[in-house]
Amino acid sequence: MNRFIKRRIQLTKSNAPHEPIPEDIEKVAAETVDAAYKVHTTLGPGLLENVYEICLVHELARRRIRTQRQIDVPVVYDSVRLESGLRLDLVVDGRVIVEIKAVEEVLPVHLAQLVTYLKITGYRVGLLINFNEVLIKDGMYRRVN
Repeated sequence: MNRFIKRRIQLTKSNAPHEPIPEDIEKVAAETVDAAYKVHTTLGPGLLENVYEICLVHELARRRIRTQRQIDVPVVYDSVRLESGLRLDLVVDGRVIVEIKAVEEVLPVHLAQLVTYLKITGYRVGLLINFNEVLIKDGMYRRVN
């Protein structure tokens, strides 16, 4: 790694400690992960993302957890609110972003997308769930802001 890239990484790291994630948000994230396990155990890998999305929303509703699908999020750039076409797959209980994938491999760009969604929206916790895994635990990713 060259000197410039190392310096840039150092400059982008925050020295300020993050606030702990509130317990209610942790609970919502844990319930979402558990619901995803249930969906994956029932259906297995190999389906399209929208099938997993609909089933996960159904499973969360069974647990009485409010979930919104395909939420349009404007981007504020240069102090201007722009309708960007940005959509969040799910927002669970108004507290946790869930990005659903059904891909052969989760790429760094998928995780960067989730981190950017957290930054733009101000949400603290995001989950990326790749249902196209034999073991769903291998497709679970969590990021915090």
